[in-house]
Amino acid sequence: MPRIPVKVKEKGIGDRLIRFRCGLQNTILDVLKARPGWQEVVGDGDPDFFWCEVHWMKDTFDHAYLEEHVKLNHFRNHYELTRKNLMVKNLKRLRRALERESGKLEAQKCDFFPSTYELPSEYHIFVDEYRRNPGFIWIMKPIARSQGKGIFLFKRLKDITDWKKGTEYLPNSDQTKEVPETYVVQRYIENPYLIGGRKFDIRIYVLVTSYTPLRVWLYRSGFARFSNTRFSLESIENSYVHLTNVAVQKTAPDYDPEKGCKWSLQQLRMYLTAKHGVENVEQLFKDINEIFIYSLQSCQRVIINDKHCFELYGYDILIDANLKPWLIEVNASPSLTASNHDDYNLKFGLLNDVLNVLDMENRLTGKERRIGLFDLLWDDGAVILDDSITSDYVNNFATSLNAFLGCKEDRKDNLRQVFQTAQALKKVP
Repeated sequence: MPRIPVKVKEKGIGDRLIRFRCGLQNTILDVLKARPGWQEVVGDGDPDFFWCEVHWMKDTFDHAYLEEHVKLNHFRNHYELTRKNLMVKNLKRLRRALERESGKLEAQKCDFFPSTYELPSEYHIFVDEYRRNPGFIWIMKPIARSQGKGIFLFKRLKDITDWKKGTEYLPNSDQTKEVPETYVVQRYIENPYLIGGRKFDIRIYVLVTSYTPLRVWLYRSGFARFSNTRFSLESIENSYVHLTNVAVQKTAPDYDPEKGCKWSLQQLRMYLTAKHGVENVEQLFKDINEIFIYSLQSCQRVIINDKHCFELYGYDILIDANLKPWLIEVNASPSLTASNHDDYNLKFGLLNDVLNVLDMENRLTGKERRIGLFDLLWDDGAVILDDSITSDYVNNFATSLNAFLGCKEDRKDNLRQVFQTAQALKKVP
């Protein structure tokens, strides 16, 4: 029986080396190797920390033995949020619950995802919706693929006729025809916010260290991913126009790997503020923060919470021309492979801060609300902004939540202050 046993002191790791295993060969491995006091496990050694791939959780987790302090980077059934059909199912359930308990106005706060149906199981329901709204553009997405694979847009119902073939059950037979891969079909956002005539979406990182109680950290830095081609609804078959995934855009003939198609979240915030004013942009980012909380609450009761597990989610958010944010999807394994030097620095700092929040070295007090560029957004309830904070990044940020998406701060200086404060507090009897 597979197991991950670890010998450990009763009260924690203390000053021992932290032994890690990593299933990936990219930025996370660089971070782990560069971290003082951490050592890679060779052969059959026992790790304290395991950055595993999702298939390991599926195949091995239920049969593994874990010592108290061991940490893994996925929850057992993370797919309740990260598989497209289940994410929508959970969000719809939350919306119905909010309407029953608090009324339609409260339920409308969950209206941040497009009309969505699972195919083939909801095909006939989708057809009814399609016929009520002729002329809409729809987008088809396989539920369990990533990097833009298998996605296509369509206007006519007959465009998915070939896909539908083979879904019918053969009566009086133990066999079925070859069933197509499960997809979701969504109303396509036809009025995306454009910059330089090009569509973009935003990748934002959210760290969940517990579901019971819900404990959520929000990373200040992220990036906007732009399409390589100017937006047009006349060419819905052109992936370079409609799909902003780097995996898709980097195959464009004129793609520049150094420049890429990215802006930092700080650049995007400054641009939007210049165009629309502070108040409108603050409302936009407040709405985005609500997306994180409602989406996590939608699956909170079904996620199998485990003290060994944490999850770094990659949220993909689209902004439309009315400055309304839409949740496109949530990734359980956001790409940690850097596309250029700036991207590497962002991801290296992000992953280091994930380890700082987890604090396997036991250097912090556990009461911190800011660690590196992570801010504690939710701790069994909303974390409210500390009135004592007066630094520049807050001066024009009129929000009560402890959230600073796209705001600047010196990450290393913040960490230095956090660790110094924690050390001083631990010395106080």
